[in-house]
Amino acid sequence: MKKSPVITVVAIGIGAALFFVLGRFVSIPTPVPNTNFSTQYGLLGFMAGLFGPLAGLLIAFIGHALIDFSYGWGIWWSWVIASGAAGLIMGLAAKKLCLSSEPFDAKKALTFNIFQVVAQIIAWGLIAPIFDIIIYAEPANKVFTQGLVAGLSNIVTTAVIGTLLCFAYSKARPAEGSLKKE
Repeated sequence: MKKSPVITVVAIGIGAALFFVLGRFVSIPTPVPNTNFSTQYGLLGFMAGLFGPLAGLLIAFIGHALIDFSYGWGIWWSWVIASGAAGLIMGLAAKKLCLSSEPFDAKKALTFNIFQVVAQIIAWGLIAPIFDIIIYAEPANKVFTQGLVAGLSNIVTTAVIGTLLCFAYSKARPAEGSLKKE
């Protein structure tokens, strides 16, 4: 089912706001400097799976930029771009998931998690560290360690939170044809 552009724009706004709140206020620092155990990627996986790749990209890009801006150190563009890429890749699963029209079952949960793992590996194993080196001249060992920790923690939070959100949404959505006009 194709979503209205208005619905998608609203979803991007709400998704970016929630991404910001979760990333800014519901993240847990790891022992690796400037790297958090981030709960917002579970929400991102769900929103991208529901609204598609463009929504996933913009939710993560805008939300991550707002998080960085709110801390006052400036926007760390390498990681903002990586977040956007993760949202884009996770959103590519939307056509296979059909969250708004079909039940979310174990097979779709596996598909969701394959896409999100690939997205996290590309975003945090390649894009963020490589751009950190190119843009900010950061040492490779530091940024690849940060990327590894961020990627692994995002895989876990997306697998748990994102999968649970998809199952909950699927169960809460009324079955097609179940509503009748009186």
